[in-house]
Formats: sequence, structure tokens, C-alpha cells
Amino acid sequence: MFASEVLGPTVDRLAELTGGGRALEFAIGTGRVALPLTERGVPVSVIELSKPMADQLRTQADEAAIPVVGGDMAAARVPGEFQLVYLVYNGISVLLTQAEQVACFRNAARHLAPGGRFVIELWVPELRKLPPGQHGVVFGSAPGYIGLDTYDVLRQQVVSHHFGFDAEGGREASLFRSPHRYIWPAELGLMAELAGMTLKSRHADWMGAEFTAESRSHVSVYRTASPL
Repeated sequence: MFASEVLGPTVDRLAELTGGGRALEFAIGTGRVALPLTERGVPVSVIELSKPMADQLRTQADEAAIPVVGGDMAAARVPGEFQLVYLVYNGISVLLTQAEQVACFRNAARHLAPGGRFVIELWVPELRKLPPGQHGVVFGSAPGYIGLDTYDVLRQQVVSHHFGFDAEGGREASLFRSPHRYIWPAELGLMAELAGMTLKSRHADWMGAEFTAESRSHVSVYRTASPL
């Protein structure tokens, strides 16, 4: 996530999409993207629900540098109008109902100037890897780590399980779980339409690679209507 070959193209693309205007980040976390974006001269404001995350951000940037509004990204309001709203690294999937995800789109639209963009980075559900009767897929493995997703396909829910362990057996294993509601790209399009936005572009990554049936994630840019 923090590697220059990942973060650099992300910041480049977002800076381009602002067109010299203001940006609003939903769920900033500790500032992985917003901090280098502000260093490019882009004014960034934030909605962040987690106080510990916001506190961590404050160790690197004060309120004047990056204003933070505490609250739910599906409902909280930030003063002013923005050319860009962005939600990276699967952030929209932490909203666990379709209604909340639609509300997130609508909240983005409320903040955007005419012709403004809403950018979402999101993974593609890997249901094709599930054989009949199986509910789990290993999505990552490395020495001392295994990542496993378990799916509830009836409710479009997935829980990511992150197992950490000592490959030599020298310490106890650790486990972290995060629940998500997965969203198909076509479903995102309907959410955008409900919020008065249309799809402008979709690529497989921040560098503009073609999105195909084999892509594991996508960067989608939605746009509000331009003034007549």
C-alpha cells in the first residue's frame, strides 16, 4: 500500500482529477494518500469515523493542513464544494448494507461541484474461485501470513481473515477479521445513477490498465452532471 510504485500512480491520478480544485477524502485512515496529495498543492478535507485514526493523522498534519470532520462517510457533511471526492482501498465495502453504500454515493454527490468526480477503488469479488459447497478462498500467503476470505453469497457479505504466525513455531498465532459487503461493478453503476452520477471511466489500476474479466480490482470514476 505504501510502496512508491503503488502510491505514486494513485496520487498522480487523483491530483489530475482535481483539475486544480479541492478534494474530499472519505475514510482517510492515517493519511496514506491525503498527505502526499496535499504536498502536491491539492487542498484536502476529510470525513473520518475513527477517532484513533484521526488522532494518528494529527501526528503528521494539523487542522489547518487537513481539516477533519468526524462522522459517517454516508451522512456527514463538510463545508464547501469539491471537484473531487475519493474513496480508496476498498473503503466503500466496510459499509455493510446496500442502503448505506447508496447513501455514500449520494453523500459524495452532495459535496461535488457540477462536473465533479467521485473515485472509488474496489476489489472484484472472487466468487469464480468458489467450488460448489465451499465458502472460503485464500487470497494471499507469505511466510508467517495467510489471508482467507469467507463468503455469504446470499447476503453479499465477506469476512477477511488475516492469520499471522511464526513459521518456526516460536510464538502464538494472531488473527484479525474485517467484515465487508462486496459490490459488483454493475451494481456500483446503479448506485451512481441513484445519486445522479454516470460512469466516466474504469480501469484495472491507477496507471490506466484495461479493466477485463480477469481484473481483480478496479478504479472507477463517476461524474456529476455539468452545468448547461
